[in-house]
Amino acid sequence: MLPQSIVCSVVAVMLALALPAKAAPQPISQRSTPELSRTAQLKLADSSTERYQLLPNNEDFIFKVTPDGDPVATSKNFPALTGVGASFSIGQLPACSMAFLHLHPRATELFSLSSGHILSEMVPEVAAVDSKGNQRTIRVELEPGMVTIYPAGSFHTQVNPDCEPANFTAAFNSDEFAVGLVARQTLSLSDGVIARTFGQSIAGEDIEKVREAIPTSMAIKVEECLKKCGKEKRQT
Repeated sequence: MLPQSIVCSVVAVMLALALPAKAAPQPISQRSTPELSRTAQLKLADSSTERYQLLPNNEDFIFKVTPDGDPVATSKNFPALTGVGASFSIGQLPACSMAFLHLHPRATELFSLSSGHILSEMVPEVAAVDSKGNQRTIRVELEPGMVTIYPAGSFHTQVNPDCEPANFTAAFNSDEFAVGLVARQTLSLSDGVIARTFGQSIAGEDIEKVREAIPTSMAIKVEECLKKCGKEKRQT
């Protein structure tokens, strides 16, 4: 009779041979994944080294902003940003216009002005109050070369009060920063919720009028500035 230790070893070998063989997992860069976008493949990569293998061309690390192109670079249209926690936007706020009141739910924004003049307003979280206990609102005036910060989730807007456009660059600490439009999304709630939220100050029959009055353009015209600059509302 064989010793128990030898019997156990033989049984272990037999079990190992009986189990189906499993191939070692292949790196995502070596798998056939034509159905996945390159950004999706980069997100599934096991390491940063493998992400470089999925970006084999030097041109993969260039994002070109053109007059007719997308001025916002995220991991979706610039895959090299995947996993680095950053994205950016280059834009222009037309003369006599205001950006929609908005927020970025997944990123803090650094807003830098390269030309023009901007009035910025930002409302942080509810717990941030002023010396009188009122909600803190941070208002700053930006000139070229200045940078301001909008923490993630804070409501903010920019106004161009001058007759010339203002050019800016915005950097975000997420490759998918997203945008929330305060007025449009708030007015998407049911009539009853809206009426109660605003203390019944908006009559039920007027709520739809308010919805329809929200501008569709990201730049809202500033009437006082238009008059000062002698511009018509349809001009940008």
